[in-house]
Amino acid sequence: MAGHSHSANIRFRKDRVDSARGKLFSKLAKEIISAAREGGGDPAANLRLRVAIDRARAASVPRDNIERAVKRGTGELQGEVLEDLLYEGYGPEGVAILVEAMTDNRNRTAPEVRKVFEKRGGNMGATGAVAWMFERKSLFILNRECCPDEDAMLEIVLEVGGEDLVTEAESYEVLGEASEFANILQGLEAKQLKCEEAKLAWIPKNTVEITDKEKAFQVLKLIDALEDLDDVTAVSANYEIPDEILEEHMGARG
Repeated sequence: MAGHSHSANIRFRKDRVDSARGKLFSKLAKEIISAAREGGGDPAANLRLRVAIDRARAASVPRDNIERAVKRGTGELQGEVLEDLLYEGYGPEGVAILVEAMTDNRNRTAPEVRKVFEKRGGNMGATGAVAWMFERKSLFILNRECCPDEDAMLEIVLEVGGEDLVTEAESYEVLGEASEFANILQGLEAKQLKCEEAKLAWIPKNTVEITDKEKAFQVLKLIDALEDLDDVTAVSANYEIPDEILEEHMGARG
């Protein structure tokens, strides 16, 4: 069960990038809209929505903003029609990249994404170019202090329907089928285990190891530029970069 952390590098960066980005409120609102549109506006019945609202509250998003986002998702509040889009491409060193976006104008968003790929040494591909390299999974992040015994944690993961447990220095990653998101989350909470993050994520089946600092920086700058686009809600990639290079990049970024 225990395995390599496919998502650790991405999360390592996003935790730091998002916390410093003024666009965080907008991205959190879009996650609420998407969750409400998919599963309804009742957080008690829609666990993905409840998690999205909890994240927004933790980031101090105003209550009115949260309520408007829920109503946008359910259709109670009129506004621009937003659609979820998935763009695919390659970055430097052959890194496969998936770009999730929510937009009211795909004719604006697609050229913006393509321009970033081309400017940063990558290229945007056609539908299906790299998506087959990823799997849509339920991903739960927990602090290791919640259950210091890794064997006991593994037993819990299996019991609640999870597929994989990845242990890092300070956290656990629990992976499961996307369709089992609600069941796994409820199972973890029933065990009094609080998730720091719970979401659906694109997890790479295999990774590209990049140990050369300059080449790694090229990849990371492309990811940064994609994440900075207003319509982009998430970026997933199959790179594996050492923590010390990630830390240096984030320090240089600010």
